[in-house]
Amino acid sequence: MKYFWISGLVIVLDQITKYVADNSLDYRLPVNVFTGLNMTLVYNQGAAFSFLADAGGWQRWFFMSLSLVISIVLIYWLRTVEKGRIYLATGLALILGGAIGNFIDRSLYGYVIDFIDVYYRSWHYPAFNIADSAIVAGAGLLILDMIKYKEPSKDSA
Repeated sequence: MKYFWISGLVIVLDQITKYVADNSLDYRLPVNVFTGLNMTLVYNQGAAFSFLADAGGWQRWFFMSLSLVISIVLIYWLRTVEKGRIYLATGLALILGGAIGNFIDRSLYGYVIDFIDVYYRSWHYPAFNIADSAIVAGAGLLILDMIKYKEPSKDSA
């Protein structure tokens, strides 16, 4: 249970930054922070990389349902993580916070607010947000846990 604060922190930071972006940026008008980083407000009706963004509206309910199911599974999994599995617990908490952050957007607006625009010369990575960043960082920690964690040996002797 002690890792749920991480999920809460992700949700709060995600929602605050989305609120600020939505109320201070003009839609699709980039604001340069420094070379390689713009703040650009976009509304994503799809999933990662705007997958299914033009699907006609049904995707909102599909992604909301998917987020809800995944969140329930993550809550259960996080509650059952063995003591000492710090990478696993932190990764699950980050993914849970990100999933809930984007779920909130979809339920309130029908789309996810993205605003972080990373680029190199004329190439732009798809815009993303704090929730997306938490999901990616969490997935990285799950991979790290798989690499680092050694299953306790079961000696039959």
